[in-house]
Amino acid sequence: EVQLMESGGGSVQPGGSLTLSCAASGYSHSSGCMGWLRQGPGKEREAVARIDSDGGTTYAESVKGRFTISKDSAKKLYLDMNRLKPEDTAMYYCAADAGWGCALAPTDFDYWGQGTQVTVSS
Repeated sequence: EVQLMESGGGSVQPGGSLTLSCAASGYSHSSGCMGWLRQGPGKEREAVARIDSDGGTTYAESVKGRFTISKDSAKKLYLDMNRLKPEDTAMYYCAADAGWGCALAPTDFDYWGQGTQVTVSS
């Protein structure tokens, strides 16, 4: 059974930084595609970053240059978020695909964590 568990969310002022982590069990992130998605208040869920098995990355335009997705050999996925804006406020989800590959569409992902809240306000 694939389980994904996020951590690292919290409240931060505009311009601040946070790092989200995702621990994966029952999933080989070395061969799969993983990503971070978010859903803000009253908004649809959107993918903000993804990383494939070769380490290739893709970012949504809204976060490009501010967010960095990465993974390590300990089956953890990270999202470094810098220069945070109030519009980045959302529940952030770690997600993984079942082996078909993923782009930046929520429907590309088959497994989801429970989410971690990020709030950016002064």
